[in-house]
Amino acid sequence: MTDCSKIVESNPMKVMFVEPPKEMWFVMGEYLPPPFGILQLASYLEEKVKGVEIEVLDCQVENLDWKDLEKRIEAAQPDIFAPSALATCNAYLVARAIELAKKINPEILTIAGGQHFTATADESLRRYPEIDVIVRGEGEQTLAEIVKTFGKKSNLSRIKGISFRHGKKVIHNPPRPLIKDLDSLPLPGYHFVEDFIHNYHFKMMSGPNAGYALIEGSRGCPHRCTFCSQWKHWQGKWRRKSAKRIADEMEFCYQNYGIKFLWLTDDNFGLGKHTEELCDEIKRRRIEEEIMWFMQVRVDDIVNHPDVLSKARESGLHWVLVGVENHSPEALNSFRKRINPNDAKKAMKLLKENDIFAQATLIIGNREDTHKSIADLREFTNDIDPDLAIFMILTPFPGTDLYETAKRNGWIEDENWANYDMVHAIMPTETLTTKEVQEELYHCYRSFYGSFGRRFTGLFSSNSMKRRTYRYLAGQGLLKGLRDLFS
Repeated sequence: MTDCSKIVESNPMKVMFVEPPKEMWFVMGEYLPPPFGILQLASYLEEKVKGVEIEVLDCQVENLDWKDLEKRIEAAQPDIFAPSALATCNAYLVARAIELAKKINPEILTIAGGQHFTATADESLRRYPEIDVIVRGEGEQTLAEIVKTFGKKSNLSRIKGISFRHGKKVIHNPPRPLIKDLDSLPLPGYHFVEDFIHNYHFKMMSGPNAGYALIEGSRGCPHRCTFCSQWKHWQGKWRRKSAKRIADEMEFCYQNYGIKFLWLTDDNFGLGKHTEELCDEIKRRRIEEEIMWFMQVRVDDIVNHPDVLSKARESGLHWVLVGVENHSPEALNSFRKRINPNDAKKAMKLLKENDIFAQATLIIGNREDTHKSIADLREFTNDIDPDLAIFMILTPFPGTDLYETAKRNGWIEDENWANYDMVHAIMPTETLTTKEVQEELYHCYRSFYGSFGRRFTGLFSSNSMKRRTYRYLAGQGLLKGLRDLFS
């Protein structure tokens, strides 16, 4: 175990970022996203700390297993090892990767970060002795300071935003203030993976040969949904990049790598004036016919800003994911969602009128859910008629209000982080067991995608993206995969 108060200088210093081997979320079909988080960190580190040798190893795109990863770590002999930690369901993979690095070199400095490890910093440091430092919250400035500290033989006690181990004691330093100007961040370091850049894909959404890049338009969220860890992770604040900065990144991905499918990865970028400005920027650069972009939007944003949709479609917006969540006002209130279920149908209609593919997310497993309430949700989903529906099970992710409530009341029956993927039932409801909730998820998908009429209209839709999506889904084993979860 590394004593972080006695780190010695290494020259030249080597930092290895790793996307560990993992299985993709089968609900979304065949997709392979670039490791945006570590690409952003690597780019920032490259800009701010000179003389550091940086490697980004994406085991997914290079098709590497754990044995391969071990060989690559041995060959690289990094001084600092930082695996990607995007989701709670990948927490064990992060710990496994760090354990592997420590096995190769016990003196390596291992760093974990992201929303899960931020929320579980104390628990994780005590549970996984191989983790030396946890970066809490926003990581760019903190990581750069850690690397500088490593090189100066100094200790970590003055670095804000970290938790670390000093001997047998776990230290939690004060939080780090957020970056004031997100436009000041460098573009993500796609050059670190450019040999494999054309292997990133999202076949259901973009089709063949479109490429796939993630674009960050903002951080945080102005809303306070109980099941979401985003707003707490970003200290309850919402900061956005300028329209010019976002368009710069879009144009960079297209001009330099030929990437045409761009996912605006924000949980809630929203609509309004800032979206109109982005649309104008895209059109000013005359790339609206070359790219197609995707965004996530709330129901009320669509209903309150219908005039933005036509401009967005003209600028290349082809696909929108809408957080419908539930048909019940009581359930929505318990989620602190602050939307009206009656607006869901209006939102779907507005998107279709503007030739934008409408995808809805729905949540089952609320504490008051019954067989009947979930059947009503299925009927509601068919009534609002989204082009695509993604059903998820309410999951108490660490760092959410829901997690604290569920833990306090003893609702959590599964503490295996690997199952915190929104397709495994973690909690029962007042009347349904976790197995019954799991089975209801299957019935929701079967109700929506098992409809012959829906499949027929999808395959022959006038919307080209809908046609492609349904032809893709026709060859996938989505229902079988869900059935296998509890068979």
